[in-house]
Amino acid sequence: MNLKTYVEFYELLERNKVSREENRTFGLATEAISFSPFKQIVQWVEQYKSRLEQPSLSEKFSSYLYGITFTLVIGSFFLGLFSGVGLLSYSGHEPVNVIYFIAMVVLLPLTTMTFTLITMFKTHSTQPFLVHLSPAFWMEKLLQFLPRKLEVSVENFKVNPLLAQWLIIKRSQLLALVFSLGLLLALLGMVVTKDIAFAWSTTLQVSPQEFHSLVYSLAFAWRELFPWAVPSVELIEQSQYFRLGEKLNVQMVDNASKLGEWWKFLAFATLFYALLLRFMVWLLSLWGFRYALLKSFLSLEGSAKLLREMNEPIITTTPKQLNSIPTESHIQTSQSEDVLSSSYSKTLGWSLTLEELHLLNDSMGVESTEVFEVGGNNSLEQDTQVASHAKGEVLFYVKSWEPPTMDFVDFIEELTEVTSRVTLVPVGTVEEQYLAKPHEIEMWGKKLQLMGNRKVWLKR
Repeated sequence: MNLKTYVEFYELLERNKVSREENRTFGLATEAISFSPFKQIVQWVEQYKSRLEQPSLSEKFSSYLYGITFTLVIGSFFLGLFSGVGLLSYSGHEPVNVIYFIAMVVLLPLTTMTFTLITMFKTHSTQPFLVHLSPAFWMEKLLQFLPRKLEVSVENFKVNPLLAQWLIIKRSQLLALVFSLGLLLALLGMVVTKDIAFAWSTTLQVSPQEFHSLVYSLAFAWRELFPWAVPSVELIEQSQYFRLGEKLNVQMVDNASKLGEWWKFLAFATLFYALLLRFMVWLLSLWGFRYALLKSFLSLEGSAKLLREMNEPIITTTPKQLNSIPTESHIQTSQSEDVLSSSYSKTLGWSLTLEELHLLNDSMGVESTEVFEVGGNNSLEQDTQVASHAKGEVLFYVKSWEPPTMDFVDFIEELTEVTSRVTLVPVGTVEEQYLAKPHEIEMWGKKLQLMGNRKVWLKR
């Protein structure tokens, strides 16, 4: 299940590529999953998507959306990388203030993830909530710059508002995750290639003990397992920086070799707050997107009608109403019956496919243990084998507009040798709802009367 399948479903419904009869035939073939409308729809799309014009709307839409997303992901990564390099730039004259980096990898992720969670709970509101603040929101704006040829194809395609919001949320978390990865790589790269002196400095009146309490609280997730990644009070006291002219504190100069130990805390803070927590929110957004996609499939215009066509018989009246067609002369020209039984040991169809036979049984409200096609492209040996294994009462469909042939007459003779009763049902075209015309039934009645076989009955 993905967005491409959703667009394919939309396009199939929009173009009306599949007939009512094909839908019902498909429904009969997938009765085992009829309890799951979504699974039925997905399999239906897989069955008929080959009918879409190529390149299909789904391919165009997915390709360009992927291109835009890929561009934004690359941009986010390098933005995070360059932001990290900028925050960690060390001239050798002034130490790097860790507060800026902590704000970037702790405060910013916590703030944006809080807004994201609020947005997730508001996705069912009529108006989008905060999603327009996301960089991914502008993906739709970028579509305006696509070539006109594509724009003509997708300009009328409307994504379900719920699905659109979750798509923005999901991609926003992906961009933020990649941005944070860029920050982490920048930190590791700068630490490896440069001898950075870290310090902390703020205009607020914060003592080293208070600042230690803050970083100790922030390190709750790893301080027990990796205590060496938590700055000590001594390190915090030694790395406090006051801007007094252009000279560094003498104590900082004396302990310069220790100031680089801050990178361990910064790396773990980035891993936990900016990457791990963000990854969890991204997983939550994937679940939400999947839920929205499910709802969108079922709420798409035309999906309810499709499910009805798949799971409800084409003809909903009773067999008697369907088939009780008066003849022109009202003269009994053969053994006849007006109502079909509810079940038969075998169903046969002369020059009719298995799909058509299942559809006919469904339309007539008939159940049958076995269904076979005979005549048509079948060889005489195949037809003989089918006839020899028949038994009990057999339901036999024939095309009402095609007069009986000698091959058909011979097959009937073979069939009645091993069966107790054969009910012949002339059926019309799909457009006529399988109803045979009166003069066609008369033609078949006269033919059966000439045959004089007492085991053959005609359904009128």
